[in-house]
Amino acid sequence: MADSAADIEAHGGGGLQTAKDLFSGAVGGIAQVLIGQPFDIVKVRLQTSTAYPSALAAATSIYKNEGALAFYKGTLTPLLGIGACVSIQFGAFHSARRWLEQRRAGLSGGAFTPGVHSLSYGEYYAAGAFAGVANSVISGPIEHVRIRLQTQPHGAARLYAGPWDCVRKLTAPAAGGVARGLYRGEAVTVLREAQAYGVWFLAFEWLMNADAARNGIARKDVSSWKVAFYGGLAGEALWLSSYPLDVIKSKMQTDGFGKDQRYKTMRDCFAQTWRAEGVRGFWKGIGPTLLRAMPVSAGTFAVVEATMRAIN
Repeated sequence: MADSAADIEAHGGGGLQTAKDLFSGAVGGIAQVLIGQPFDIVKVRLQTSTAYPSALAAATSIYKNEGALAFYKGTLTPLLGIGACVSIQFGAFHSARRWLEQRRAGLSGGAFTPGVHSLSYGEYYAAGAFAGVANSVISGPIEHVRIRLQTQPHGAARLYAGPWDCVRKLTAPAAGGVARGLYRGEAVTVLREAQAYGVWFLAFEWLMNADAARNGIARKDVSSWKVAFYGGLAGEALWLSSYPLDVIKSKMQTDGFGKDQRYKTMRDCFAQTWRAEGVRGFWKGIGPTLLRAMPVSAGTFAVVEATMRAIN
């Protein structure tokens, strides 16, 4: 967010501002899904299959065999859920940020003054990591369902009629129920979310603060195109810092159940990937992911910022 703490507090108390953070994040989340879904399905296909030698080959195959609408397979789930996820990310980050600012003020022995008790970048990372962990509660099952829908066979051989049918089958006793079925891969999801969003918010805050200091302006006066550009760079940092964890998550969430289960634990998945593919196995699909990250993250921060400025 490009508003300073002083600007935020001036427009309302903590509860009201948290509601605004949540709403702005939800709007940004919708933009994120619409921009990023075609890139995401190519990424998941590359991560979970050896049938495609490159991102272009995967995209061409999807278009040729499944049609243009296939790039939006499984979109309903993230469209409903990612809005909630991004809402939680921004709401949790700014709540944690305000708490850390108040704690810093208390340790200094003075009264809390918004915008005065600036955080260290380690604290920005911690606030972002907190947002990621909070987000993982719903992002884990949402991404699991999306990945299952994206990687299922096409046509009459498909396994799931839609997202709700997928949820029903994943929560069936044979699949392990809610904990071991729907929340499969949750441990690595928590690790990925903490690292990814710690770096995401840290990078964005550093870029915004550096620009404001360099030009002698308030953060709220940083131009919209720069907000989008810095958001895009933060997206690149997010994926470069967490991609191997995302690969393991995708492998575990497309794995079978019971007798067909290939990976017993997160550690086992890491070990098998290393033995079979080496270092390269942890970076499969990074090309389309980084290509996707710039517009998606830029769009998210730009829309969230525009929404926040409009409602404050």
